[in-house]
Amino acid sequence: MLMSPGPCFLVAVDVLQRMLIFALDALAAGVQEESSTHKTLRGWFDVFSGHTLGSIISTDSPKRFFSHTLTQILTHSPVLKASDAVQMQREWSFARTHPLLTALYRRLFVMLSPEELVGHLQEVLETQEVNWQRVLSFVSALVVCFPEAQQLLKDWVARLMVQAFESCQLDNMVTAFLVVRQAALEGPSAFQSYADWFKASFGSARGYHGCSKKALVFLFKFLSDLVPFESPRYLQVHILHPPLVPSRYRSLLTDYISLAKTRLADLKVSIENMGLYEDLSSAGDITEPHSQALQDVEKAIMVFEHTGKIPVTVMEASIFRRPYYMSHFLPALLTPRVLPKVPDSRVAFIESLKRADKIPPSLYSTYCQACTTAEAKPEDASLGVRADPSCAEEPLGQLTAALEELRASMTNPSQHDVISAQVAVISERLRAALGHTDDDDSVELAKIQLSIDTPRLEPREHMAVDLLLTSFCQNLMTASSVAPPERQGPWATLLVRTMCGHVLPAVLTRLCQLLRHQGPSLSAPHILGLGALAVHLGESRSALPEVDVGPPAATVGLPVPELFENLLTCRTRGSLLFCLKFCTAAISYSLCKFPSQSLGVLCSCLSSGLIKKFQFLVLRLFPEARQPLSQNAASLSWRPLYLPSADWQRAALSLWTHRTFRELLKEDDVQLTYRDWLHLELEIRPEVDALSDTERQDFHQWAIHEHFLPEPSASGGCDGDLEAACTILVDALMDFHQSSRSYGRSENSDWVFGGHTGNDDIISRLQEMAADLELQQDPSVPPSHSPSQGHFLYGIFHRRLQALISGWGVAASLRRQRELLMYKRILLRLPSSVLCGSSFQAQQPITARCEQFFHLVNSEMRNICSHRGALTQDITAHFFRGLLNASLRSRDPSLMVDLMLAECQTKCPLILTSAVLWWPSLEPVLLCQWRRRCKSPLPRELQRLQEGRQFASDFLSPDATPQAPNPAWLSAAALYFAVQQVGEENVRTQLKKLDCEREELLVFLFFFSLMGLLSSHLTPNSALGPLKALDVCAAVLECLEKRKISWLALFQLTESDTRLGCLLLRVAPDQHSRLLPFAFYSLLSNFHEDAAMREEAFLCVAVDMYLKLVQLFVAGDTSTVSPPAGRSLELQGQGDPVDLITKARLFLLQLIPRCPKKNFSHITEVMSSCPPWGRENSQLPGPWARLAGSMTPLSCQHPSPVG
Repeated sequence: MLMSPGPCFLVAVDVLQRMLIFALDALAAGVQEESSTHKTLRGWFDVFSGHTLGSIISTDSPKRFFSHTLTQILTHSPVLKASDAVQMQREWSFARTHPLLTALYRRLFVMLSPEELVGHLQEVLETQEVNWQRVLSFVSALVVCFPEAQQLLKDWVARLMVQAFESCQLDNMVTAFLVVRQAALEGPSAFQSYADWFKASFGSARGYHGCSKKALVFLFKFLSDLVPFESPRYLQVHILHPPLVPSRYRSLLTDYISLAKTRLADLKVSIENMGLYEDLSSAGDITEPHSQALQDVEKAIMVFEHTGKIPVTVMEASIFRRPYYMSHFLPALLTPRVLPKVPDSRVAFIESLKRADKIPPSLYSTYCQACTTAEAKPEDASLGVRADPSCAEEPLGQLTAALEELRASMTNPSQHDVISAQVAVISERLRAALGHTDDDDSVELAKIQLSIDTPRLEPREHMAVDLLLTSFCQNLMTASSVAPPERQGPWATLLVRTMCGHVLPAVLTRLCQLLRHQGPSLSAPHILGLGALAVHLGESRSALPEVDVGPPAATVGLPVPELFENLLTCRTRGSLLFCLKFCTAAISYSLCKFPSQSLGVLCSCLSSGLIKKFQFLVLRLFPEARQPLSQNAASLSWRPLYLPSADWQRAALSLWTHRTFRELLKEDDVQLTYRDWLHLELEIRPEVDALSDTERQDFHQWAIHEHFLPEPSASGGCDGDLEAACTILVDALMDFHQSSRSYGRSENSDWVFGGHTGNDDIISRLQEMAADLELQQDPSVPPSHSPSQGHFLYGIFHRRLQALISGWGVAASLRRQRELLMYKRILLRLPSSVLCGSSFQAQQPITARCEQFFHLVNSEMRNICSHRGALTQDITAHFFRGLLNASLRSRDPSLMVDLMLAECQTKCPLILTSAVLWWPSLEPVLLCQWRRRCKSPLPRELQRLQEGRQFASDFLSPDATPQAPNPAWLSAAALYFAVQQVGEENVRTQLKKLDCEREELLVFLFFFSLMGLLSSHLTPNSALGPLKALDVCAAVLECLEKRKISWLALFQLTESDTRLGCLLLRVAPDQHSRLLPFAFYSLLSNFHEDAAMREEAFLCVAVDMYLKLVQLFVAGDTSTVSPPAGRSLELQGQGDPVDLITKARLFLLQLIPRCPKKNFSHITEVMSSCPPWGRENSQLPGPWARLAGSMTPLSCQHPSPVG
């Protein structure tokens, strides 16, 4: 029965309340097991037995009592704030909660359902101040004890999130994040991981934050406020799985990520060193990279055992987590061991990675060698050889002892006089450790070969050089604790001299491994020591050999100081910061070590490139360095750098403002010029840059417009000349693109230089400056008619093309092609007015820019950037957009378009054939552009393009017999492009209609068909296959022969031929024109016998084509049209030049006796135009010499004609 609210009831309530408060206070203070308090609480908690209470009172009363008790537990002593909970909640998991409290929770759970528990928790949080420790430990108990609680909590959290983002309620947001994180602490069996929840909540456009900018700002403000209290695990989740953000709000994300990474750096936690299978949901301590790598290896092998395939996680890491993969995972996997006789899973896994090219060959070779060494040791013992473990290590042990003695003598002032003797001992023991003899030292090194991409050392060299370099770094720190660099004596110079003999290649190789491949992982003492080592190697530069590093640096030998600037890359955040530290250490050390030396001596110790990189990094990373310097020069102290908490930013800025360093920067060869800045900036990879997108854009604007543009040219600036700034920028872009630094990466991207997008930022600056240049033109003079005669870009292109090696060689051709493709891409990124000017004048429709563009098309793009007898669609559309833009600014737009395109027919016909090819996609754009400004129909010349394309379309329809519009060559081009879309089996049927066409159209169509035939051989993936191309040519030739139309002039084109030559030679690439002999004899089986006899010029043309075909073969040019080995058998005979020349020879030998005498009238002239056969025969193989001999009588006699 229920008690009435009388005195006994109030007493009972008071007792229960006091007992509960006593219990909660005791739990908060910490209860020792088996203490009297512990026993009291355990007995008291037995009261909360649902079975006991249910047997004596109704069900409703215990529920209310338990609910009241739960409220008291959750609200007792609410002293902790939400920020405390964020920091401490991992200590409140179910396993770490006091057993008595978890037991009490479980007793409450017996009477209350999960729905009631979650509802009650929600009610308490909404109405009262809570004890976050009790609330979150309750959440842990809930998800552990009730499987169904997972979904209940998810639903509740989802409601909290919706309410939070609807009205920016911070309390709901805090509650949701704390509840999710607490539940996730209990593992995936109890609740989804925090990383999965965060990705599901914010990783898509359907996320809670996707409704508005206000929601985005709210989210990132909340996450940013959490950063000071966050554990590294949660920051890593936010960085690796960031919220999806529209591009226009990208700065919100980048600012947060920058803040989070800064916090991780403060906590000394690296994103790069995260394990592959590391549990991001766990809020536990960060595992050391080496320990985590061992765990990753075991997990990967286990997955490999089950699937037989390389785990996807490992494959992804080899691409996207390469620093961790190379520096930690592979070394852990490739730990040397005695290999089992029967290969185990580890061996199979390693072999699979090797076959997939996921293990560098050098690393695999070193691993195999180390395993072989491990196997050899027990074999020696089995043979009865007494193996002394100290014998193999004895030389290294003696070297270590000598180096330690040197360090001891440095700290003892009375021992300074023995340093020279001690260094001599080190030199002797170093020689012994490396296995060098006295004879080795007598051989002088002329040049050191060093592969900076894959530096390799033998194990003995590796250990000895590491001892040497480690000792140097330790010695520097020891000496610096006693005296500044200028008073440390000669120890460093003497020790470096021991490295300048035959050990120098090994030292430089190890420096390459450390600086270029492991730089960001080096500690401050290592950086300081190696920086000082670089200075002392520079001090001895005159006695050191040059270093040949090969690509990606210069192919000429480098002095050792300049080697260091090539080892220091500036691409990622890590490499930028490491490069800054190294440059700061080296330059500071040199200034402190040689304070009284001249600037020239300082410059000789360090390369100018290293000093320029320091300037670049300071200006880039520290906005305060961009401000004008004060008159008070900062002092430079070495002491802060070698202290354990080295402040690199302070040290760099101190060096930046140091008086001697500022004097040093006045030297011409160390000034950071605009061109230097561009080359360094182009190396940056934006996705891993130290600057956010906004910061990088601000830096670019400052560097160009505030720093280098107004700077005098003598100081590396532009004298305020915006055109000069653009010129240098374009040159730098092209130099970077052609340099080997951009090779070896993605070649599929259209604009991305070297496979990364850093150039997009620079090209954006070019676009801005080009637009400013247009606005700076005199408004009274149209830009296209200014005295400067055209656009500055074409001057750059012309100068660079002249500097390239010309010729048909593969290397020269590819380099030229690469250069021209970049010209095209630059033109496409700039306004279309660059191609044809901003306006036209009736008296001079062709502007200076048009002339320049036409020249570029005719001389270069025609050969490289053309496609099936036309330019690519992008540059064609860009030109016509510019044409209409400029014409629409004139008084009579239609007239200007007509005049311009009429000029194109003679000056640049390739533009018109390109327009015909791309007309289906070009027409809608031009129509829209024209009708927006003009009510009149399209200009007449554009209508001609329209009509030509329509004619081609109608011609191929079954019943139509259209008449070709003028000009005939343009209609022929349109028909040729349309024929390419016809099925191979229908080509001849469709082309039978040609019998009704004009002679001129047929001749032009035959020429375009010949170009298509050659393209089908030159481009294996051409849309028009060789067989179909040959069928088209044969069909057109058949029609020409049937109507007795002469076509031989197509094989004797010259620029002076105003009817055909000057037109068609400007449409066909030069390579196609040179290969016309190949096309001629490819049609051998289609030549009509009567035509060969009837045409007086046929024999001369046939002989001329034969002689040129032989010359092409001798020069190796026919290899470009030879069929690849993979072609089908039916094609194997089509492009074989040997077979073709043999058939041509037989054809001529059969034809010559049958030709009338008049056909020989020009044979002598043809033969005299070729080199003397006697000289040429010596260059030919035996059968070709006999072939030439069989042709020799043609030049001296005429056979009697048949009949």
